[in-house]
Amino acid sequence: MGENTEKILAEHLFEQREEDFKHTSFDREIAFYKSICSGNMELVRMFMKPLFSEGCGVLSEDSLQNLKYHMVVLAALIARYCIKGGMSPEESYSMSDFYIMKTDKCRTEEEVRAVHTEMIEGYTGKMRNIKISKVYSKQIVRAVDYIICHAHSRILLDEAAEYLKISPAYLSRLFKQETGTAFSEYVNKLKIEEASSLLLFTEYSDLEISNLLGFSSQSYFIKIFRKQMGLTPKQYKKQYKILDF
Repeated sequence: MGENTEKILAEHLFEQREEDFKHTSFDREIAFYKSICSGNMELVRMFMKPLFSEGCGVLSEDSLQNLKYHMVVLAALIARYCIKGGMSPEESYSMSDFYIMKTDKCRTEEEVRAVHTEMIEGYTGKMRNIKISKVYSKQIVRAVDYIICHAHSRILLDEAAEYLKISPAYLSRLFKQETGTAFSEYVNKLKIEEASSLLLFTEYSDLEISNLLGFSSQSYFIKIFRKQMGLTPKQYKKQYKILDF
């Protein structure tokens, strides 16, 4: 690195410190990418921030070009996380190229922000399809999709069976047969996975998370969390939470 470059970087860092600028915390950023890979749009919305919001560095003095640069970086990162999550490289990179080219044609900041939302929803939807494609029959694919879509409410076997227009007993038997997990256990596993992310990357309390994910009571939430994770929510948060930079 040349001496002049080092000097410019040092001046840039000094200016940021003087302005008390802080980049978005690394752990929360990772949680956002993982939420896309989960295929759960409700969880994505909790971690999603507007394109170029607080905590983002300036990449161009031109505001429109700055947004476009941020979109390119974001598209590249999401593509790679989704490949790691199970999407084929060809499909993921093709989607990334599509959204980058669409961004390049934008003439206003509003258009770029619209593509930003479209890209996140597009990748999340694809990852949801990948997640539920591991099961086989049409009924169970729809059942898993129903569970993902209703993760923030109380999910009952009878209501899912009614939605699928099959009997609860048949749904219960078929679900266990194809997924290897009982319906209620699958629901709880999905909810606790989301709860663990919320504990680590948000300031929601046990009670707030319990209500948000549709558990019948806070005590039941704690019981299920401890059964699955081996720790209470408070213990889990204390042991694994990463402090913001």
